[in-house]
Amino acid sequence: MEPKNPVARTERGEIRPEPAAMLGELTDILQDPTTGEHIVWSGQGFERGNSGAPVSMTDGIPSLFAPNDASFQGDVTELVKAFYEETPFPNYDGFDSRASLMDKARKGVFAALLDEQLPKDALVLEAGCGTGQLSNFLGMSWRRRVVAGDMCLNSLRLAKRFADTYSVRNVGFMQFNLFRPPFRDESFDVIVSNGVLHHTGDCEGGFRALLSKLKPGGYFVMGLYNALGRLPTLWKRGLFRTFGPSLYFLDHRLSDWHREPERVKAWFMDQYRHPHETRHSMSEVLDWFERYGVDFVNGIPHLDGSAFESRESLFAPHAAGSRLSRTMTELNMLAGGGKDGGLFIMIGRKR
Repeated sequence: MEPKNPVARTERGEIRPEPAAMLGELTDILQDPTTGEHIVWSGQGFERGNSGAPVSMTDGIPSLFAPNDASFQGDVTELVKAFYEETPFPNYDGFDSRASLMDKARKGVFAALLDEQLPKDALVLEAGCGTGQLSNFLGMSWRRRVVAGDMCLNSLRLAKRFADTYSVRNVGFMQFNLFRPPFRDESFDVIVSNGVLHHTGDCEGGFRALLSKLKPGGYFVMGLYNALGRLPTLWKRGLFRTFGPSLYFLDHRLSDWHREPERVKAWFMDQYRHPHETRHSMSEVLDWFERYGVDFVNGIPHLDGSAFESRESLFAPHAAGSRLSRTMTELNMLAGGGKDGGLFIMIGRKR
């Protein structure tokens, strides 16, 4: 299905990547992550304001990726980057229009609520956007602007190709390292990093680096693997490694292997073959919030054990519960088989 508005194509009929025009409107917040030099938009590309040195562009995607310092202990950036360059996650199998992506996103309660409840005119950063499905979905609305970044170019190419093909105008994609984000401090109204920080060498440090780019009063939405809720996935990982495909029925998402092989392969690799992950507790994240001046707002599931409603107000304050209630909630995640890979979401507001 072709988009309503024709897109630019090469002589061979391929989609021609459009310049990063939306990002060009946001140069007041862009800076070189190494030197701090202001980044400006020339109309065709980005350049460093003082030196005039151009910012590297690949297929219309600006790269402000700066590697971690040599002193970074336990850095797994290149290991994880190589993994996702080979296996972008998630892919776009089955999405042949804006409507198909919107339908999929709205079936997920979290994405639907986020779309409905993000503050009007918010500037949103998705750090670790992968192939950009959430950012493209959120960027379909004119009520916000979305900056989406990842370290993997192959993932970003898929994201931007979809945006260019289906005229998603309120999203801009760029390559960067979330430990060295190329933005001025206190630039964003909302930062989303869902299922990302647990694949880094320093989850807390990544949170701290991104938090500096959030405005006071802004919301940080973070999804992490739970220490208890993740256990069923780890058990299945061991069984799959030992017994192979004969036990793939233990994960219903693997049942479409023959019908949608690329989509299923992406899920399998991300959940069962990933080279690095860490797991965390709700109480641990609450400690981070307190340490860095963030007030707890909400969690999925609720930290006090109360039911999460489909019409939930994501940004209305909820109880953080007690350490016992949080442990009981995590045990319920374990007992429920580690749905969605044992991921939990925490929302905080920067003081």
